[in-house]
Amino acid sequence: MVFITLEGIEGSGKTTQLRKLAERIPNALVTKEPGGTPTADRIRAILLDTREKIDPVAELFLFAASRRQHVMEVIKPALAEGRVVLCDRFTDATLAYQGFGRLLDLDRLRWLNEWATDALHPDLTLIFDLPEEVGVARARSRNSSAPVDEGRFELEDLRFHRRVREGYLALATAEPQRYAVIEANGTPDEVFNRSWDVVRQRVLK
Repeated sequence: MVFITLEGIEGSGKTTQLRKLAERIPNALVTKEPGGTPTADRIRAILLDTREKIDPVAELFLFAASRRQHVMEVIKPALAEGRVVLCDRFTDATLAYQGFGRLLDLDRLRWLNEWATDALHPDLTLIFDLPEEVGVARARSRNSSAPVDEGRFELEDLRFHRRVREGYLALATAEPQRYAVIEANGTPDEVFNRSWDVVRQRVLK
């Protein structure tokens, strides 16, 4: 069993890379956060709706509730079956967005993550990195034509997204054995080649 998560600022291309990884890994379970179960998907609709005004701590608890359902219903059963699980965002998103972005206490966030997941940690986390102004512009362009309104975080200013990006990079620096920072500029195939090299070397030997 192998648990791989993909992280990055808005518009970093991680969702595209998730699909490409799934094409290379037989029988991989592909999932996402927030979401992944009927309950978690309903919470996702609240969290990402631009019409919602959510207190930062309430936002945190909604993410934790969604994650708990996701872990217990989807991720843990798949890992118990010996499958590779590919997840678009996980606990590191809470540290980056609510910790570094919203400036909530990181120690409390780590404790909540541990409780919500029964101390489940990814084997490998790929962080797709590019300048925040590039990523946010991509994300806003994408969301302008999306059928579902999921752009609440894209409404934040560039200072917020800069803190999120810097948070991800700080996490990677502190724990290089679990994280790999992937340069996200370039074509999807170029970025995938960088990602696939890391996945093969680290967890699919």
